[in-house]
Amino acid sequence: MQSLLEKLSSMTVVVADTGDLEAIKKFHPRDATTNPSLILAAAQIPAYQNLIDKALTNSREMLGTEASNSDVVKEALDELCVVFGKEILKLIPGRVSTEVDARLSFDTEATILKARKIIAKYNQAGISNDRVLIKIASTWEGIKAAEVLEKENIHCNLTLLFNFYQAVACADAGVTLISPFVGRILDWYKKATGKDFYPGIEDPGVISVTKIFNYFKSNGYKTEVMGASFRNIEEITELAGCDLLTISPKLLQQLNETYSDLPIKLNAQNPLVIDEKIHLDQTSFELMMAGDKMATEKLTEGIKGFSQAIEKLENQLNERIELIEEGIALAL
Repeated sequence: MQSLLEKLSSMTVVVADTGDLEAIKKFHPRDATTNPSLILAAAQIPAYQNLIDKALTNSREMLGTEASNSDVVKEALDELCVVFGKEILKLIPGRVSTEVDARLSFDTEATILKARKIIAKYNQAGISNDRVLIKIASTWEGIKAAEVLEKENIHCNLTLLFNFYQAVACADAGVTLISPFVGRILDWYKKATGKDFYPGIEDPGVISVTKIFNYFKSNGYKTEVMGASFRNIEEITELAGCDLLTISPKLLQQLNETYSDLPIKLNAQNPLVIDEKIHLDQTSFELMMAGDKMATEKLTEGIKGFSQAIEKLENQLNERIELIEEGIALAL
């Protein structure tokens, strides 16, 4: 008898939502996705210290001995994400998502430049564009950056997506993939309503992703839908058939240990038809976001959280480079 994970994998691309290489080895996902919080968590694992040191020493070599430690650390942030990405790609047949600095989420041009820099690092390592997704927050500025990048054959994953209008704008921009955050939507509604439990079929995050999926498939959009940020396996099973689902190691384990029926819930070949066709400009997008308290609050919170994770990682890298360079000085 097959586990839920095996059944899910037959109808949906399962993506590992982790920077932990051991978890990726264990569950054999096709793709993997990371973010600053996951990289920060992975960086605490002693076994990965060599990857951090590699990113720092590569950055020092690139910038030269005259560069300040702070400049080396800034360079190492990009290098570290790519170093982890390269290690992940050794373990999976598909794509890895690597995130642009969340602090650039409202700067279109800076996001474009950072994405080009990240993809260039992958290319220099012999990794082609089709194996990398650049993760960008689903602000208007981020979506416009992705529109430019997609035309340059740099594929994008639009993250921190909480409502239908963000998804529509992404699809109109021709982005490769979106990551609607199921669990964070649920978190907001539980807090706002005081309701402790939502059955999977009534879960606000599940309902949101279901509408987006059916809209895309009804209207012939190529943009892939990847449900993300799950709180329980019922949210996952209610989205069986979605293009992709990115799942934490804890929930992957739970799915792997559970044996029950798994009917397909989302069918790209036979979607629930949504005939309406919506086009948004910046003004209408911002009006729609302003009218959605949940999406506005969760987007702001998500950008802030990822930015804080980057700052913590910067502090850790600062401490580490001092130790490395003191060791070099002592050796000399």
